[in-house]
Amino acid sequence: MPTYKAPVADMLFVLHDVLSLGTGAVPGYEDLDRDTTAAVLGEAAKLAEEVLAPLNRTGDRQGCVLDKGMVRTPDGFRAAFDQLRAGGWPALDCDPAYGGQGLPYLLATAVGEMFSSANMAFNMYQGLTHGACSAIHAHGTEAQKALYLPRLVRCDWTGTMNLTEPQCGTDLGLMRTRADPQADGSYRITGQKIFISAGDHDLAENVVHLVLAKIPGGPEGTRGVSLFIVPKFLPDAAGRPGARNALSVGKLEEKMGIHGNATCVMDYDGATGFLLGEAHKGMRAMFTMMNEARIGVGLQGYAQAAVASQAAVAYARERLQGRAPRRAANPQGAADPLIVHPDIRRLLMDQKSFVEGARAFTFWGAQLIDEAERLPDPAAQGLVSLLTPVIKGFLTDRGFDATVAAQQVFGGHGYIEDSGMPQFVRDARIAMIYEGTNGVQALDLVSRKLGAEGGRPIRALFDRIDRLVAPQIGQDAAWDAEFLIPLQTATADLRAAALFFLDHAASAPEEVLAGSTDFLHLAGHVGLGYMWLRMAQAAREALAAGRGDPEFLTAKLATGRYYMARQLPLTRTHLAQIKSGASPVMALDATAF
Repeated sequence: MPTYKAPVADMLFVLHDVLSLGTGAVPGYEDLDRDTTAAVLGEAAKLAEEVLAPLNRTGDRQGCVLDKGMVRTPDGFRAAFDQLRAGGWPALDCDPAYGGQGLPYLLATAVGEMFSSANMAFNMYQGLTHGACSAIHAHGTEAQKALYLPRLVRCDWTGTMNLTEPQCGTDLGLMRTRADPQADGSYRITGQKIFISAGDHDLAENVVHLVLAKIPGGPEGTRGVSLFIVPKFLPDAAGRPGARNALSVGKLEEKMGIHGNATCVMDYDGATGFLLGEAHKGMRAMFTMMNEARIGVGLQGYAQAAVASQAAVAYARERLQGRAPRRAANPQGAADPLIVHPDIRRLLMDQKSFVEGARAFTFWGAQLIDEAERLPDPAAQGLVSLLTPVIKGFLTDRGFDATVAAQQVFGGHGYIEDSGMPQFVRDARIAMIYEGTNGVQALDLVSRKLGAEGGRPIRALFDRIDRLVAPQIGQDAAWDAEFLIPLQTATADLRAAALFFLDHAASAPEEVLAGSTDFLHLAGHVGLGYMWLRMAQAAREALAAGRGDPEFLTAKLATGRYYMARQLPLTRTHLAQIKSGASPVMALDATAF
């Protein structure tokens, strides 16, 4: 069975050498020198490696059980959740006014990667709670914040979000769940929600559901949707769980993966709910939670690839098959290890270059969130909005591909459950679907985010790349060829694609929509290329100054060269597909399929 080793050294490199954690770049960063960060990540690594990872297979094999209206989680989950809670990990970046530790979101993101790699299904219970905290913190009344936030921050209570119904997923205007006003200011919530992750469990004393519903008489479509706090147990006067609310778990879904997380059908039969934010403004409030969740799902995509890749490397070093092309690497044995073969190296380098690039890209996105909130910086917020669908969509698409590539290294053994590899593939697959399918992310990117603020965020991205590349061009021919020119070329492809879309947006929108997924992937490659240049520059400077581990830094440069040479040129393919337009996509009549 695979084991998990938290990549603390790589995280410290990205956090401190690339993103300047420990400086005054963002308020709160100056308190986190390398030793402090290493101590926090070291403790998180112990929990991930020693407690959460060993439960990953248990969760997959046992799953959750609905027992007399109560969901029971797999063996060991409750004790592990108690440890998570006792360590204060859910509160890491939460508001100190409500019991949080107030640390940067960037550091919490690094910890979240460890927990997600170790046990994705388990980590979802606290991850969704964090999103509920953020929504209540941003939109709740003072009374609501005082009641719910301290309990959610500690994870004494956990949170969910309830959007989807049997007849509507992406198109929430078709929602039927009703919220009838009551004389005391509360609402009666009636309807059914499906695909509710962590909808019920035995890990906490209460579950706080954030439920989208329509107040009768409101506007049509999504303009008439409101958001409500609907707790499983209604809090009593002392803030303790009181009477059971009129809601129940109709069934547990049988899923392809993430078996350790309870995916519930939730039935609301006149349950008492409390308006969160303004009436008919529920989508705005829910998107506070959704945007955070989408960053978290992007992280899940590469986190599963990371743990699967660790297993693939270990297997490739141990498994003896065939001989190296030139001379035997293991002359005393009957065969050489798999890792000597160029095609196995290709698979492993694809994984390594993606995972390390995705980690840096996601951490940069988390830093932009810190800048937007702590400085505050509207330009950073614009970049966050632009990059969120890219982080979610590109990292989960490519993360799944990398997880499958890791399974491929095992050959036939990778198809056998005892290897542990099928679970990584099955768990990674959901990340491409939930919190808005990746097709929806692509549509959001090209139809809303690309032209937002008159195109200011995409221009800001181009400007950052130009300011990094332009001063270095022409100073070192090898550096130009290996890093600078590939990124310039890929960025030119992204510019050309954006111009193609702007030229066709009004007159032929189908031309834009047909190329939306290609644009998302093109943007993702440019994002990883940008971060690989930043990492390579940091590694080169550290080597020149005699700082750090030379072996680690040399490997970082070699991996960056691989991404620039073997992955970044895919931008040209995506641009060609975008420019082919909608005709090849829409040529067949619907009846011809």
